[in-house]
Amino acid sequence: MKAEILRLLREADDYVSGQFLCEHFGVSRTAVWKAMEQLKKSGYAIEGIRNKGYRLVEADTGTPDANRYGKAEIESRMTTKYLGRQVVFFAETDSTNQKAKLFGEERRENGTLVVAEHQTLGKGRRGRKWESPEGENIYMSLLLYPQIQTSSAPQLTLVMAMAVAKGIREVYGTDVGIKWPNDVVLSGKKICGILTEMSLEAEFISYVVIGVGLNVAQQEFPQEIRDKATSLLLETKKSVSRSELIAEVIRHFEDLYERFLIKENLSDLREEYNALLLNRGKEVRISTPKEEYTATGLGINDTGELLVRLEDGSERAIYAGEVSVRGLYGYV
Repeated sequence: MKAEILRLLREADDYVSGQFLCEHFGVSRTAVWKAMEQLKKSGYAIEGIRNKGYRLVEADTGTPDANRYGKAEIESRMTTKYLGRQVVFFAETDSTNQKAKLFGEERRENGTLVVAEHQTLGKGRRGRKWESPEGENIYMSLLLYPQIQTSSAPQLTLVMAMAVAKGIREVYGTDVGIKWPNDVVLSGKKICGILTEMSLEAEFISYVVIGVGLNVAQQEFPQEIRDKATSLLLETKKSVSRSELIAEVIRHFEDLYERFLIKENLSDLREEYNALLLNRGKEVRISTPKEEYTATGLGINDTGELLVRLEDGSERAIYAGEVSVRGLYGYV
């Protein structure tokens, strides 16, 4: 109820009457009053006037979250049909991916979104640790039950990368791109990592979890990644609501995901992905366990592999796996 109250107050041009809220939720005035008091304790400035109703006052605190980052706030921002409508929020947890996988085993609702303020065991690709400072960034994982072939599931990582890039452009109005396959990049540095994991039963997908770590307001980074990591605040000097950004990312993902499910590949999204791809038309250095060589990035194919042109003019499709792709003179 609190999330829906916030949505109604935020969308209203004027006061929302208590009577309307009672009828809308089918509850007493006392129940509405208690919900308003709980929201006030969570940091919302809500003005209540007799015979007029309630109004949400968006205070200028300099920090858009202003102690309001949580389940109700995130859910109140959602405009999706089903993804992200059920949010599970943790002040602290080991890993949002770990929690989402547990929820997958419990068969929680499709599209359940797990969000944490702080992670103690966040991880990136290849088991690397993902730094998760409190109160600055977005750590979230989306639980899905896609009816697709197991070979198609890794492509969802690229779909989420597109959604993150589109969401950032929507909220910040700044250009961001993708370093193949799924690093979201701004000003030549990484701002977002994505980790997709799935569980199988026999040869079928039981569930898929897509984890996102997005550097929003972080201003200090460990020495070992300082030259290739940054945050939205550092690059844009703009503070925004993390809840709003989450809602925009999930909104874009739902659209892209539904289009992906039609053909179970990236054929209908390929052009949009390539428009965001920073490696396209650029010389890249490709490293595998067996060899290292230079090529020119051409874009992805329908299954998300990176197409490159070698120095002899031949073309090759690169599968993410254990392959590392870097720019010749930097991270991108």
